[in-house]
Amino acid sequence: MRTIFRWAFRLFLVCLVLLIAGILLLDTLAREALEYQIESETGLEVKIAKVHIGLLHPEFSIENFILYNSAEFGGSPLVDMPELHAEYDRNALLSHKLHFRLIRFHLAEINLVDDKNGRRNVDVLQNKLAASAAGSPKKKPRADVSNTNYFGGIDVLNLTLGKATHLDMRRPGKVDEFRINMNHFVFTNIKTEDQFSGILLVALLRGGVDLSQNWQPLMAPPKK
Repeated sequence: MRTIFRWAFRLFLVCLVLLIAGILLLDTLAREALEYQIESETGLEVKIAKVHIGLLHPEFSIENFILYNSAEFGGSPLVDMPELHAEYDRNALLSHKLHFRLIRFHLAEINLVDDKNGRRNVDVLQNKLAASAAGSPKKKPRADVSNTNYFGGIDVLNLTLGKATHLDMRRPGKVDEFRINMNHFVFTNIKTEDQFSGILLVALLRGGVDLSQNWQPLMAPPKK
């Protein structure tokens, strides 16, 4: 009987060690899974320095996320995001509501590129994602988080935006740069996508961004 107890205790210790190792590896496995999923969906290379998933607290964070352009668009970074941290409402999620208590979002740089055929990188990416979703009947349709029936709002949004650039490969050597320079702008009680867009517009104007001139190359479609 004692032998059985000893073996049971050893088995318990082994399971405990494996559980602890699994917890320690959870963030690494999550990072690798996220990189794989994004690369499968977009066809683009992605690098993520760190992913953290809270076990005791309902939160997750991504650090130093870089999504690269394909070779036809030069292979340079498309998106450089140093941080995305979110704390969500677990009870709301169980009720099929997406309610965030806090989101801290830092987008350092986004780079738009028009290739030699006049195609823009973000448009090609959007079309690829749409085609992938349409050609995969096994996938469940993504929820429209802008729909008030699903989107439960954001209590606090801490937003930092760096700059955007635009390169037309038919005009090599000329890069238009648009600095936003929003540092830790805090928004509260965001309930809808339209409300967020309005708050962001006001913040950009307060930051001195001239939307009528500086942003024209970004807002306009690529020239044929």
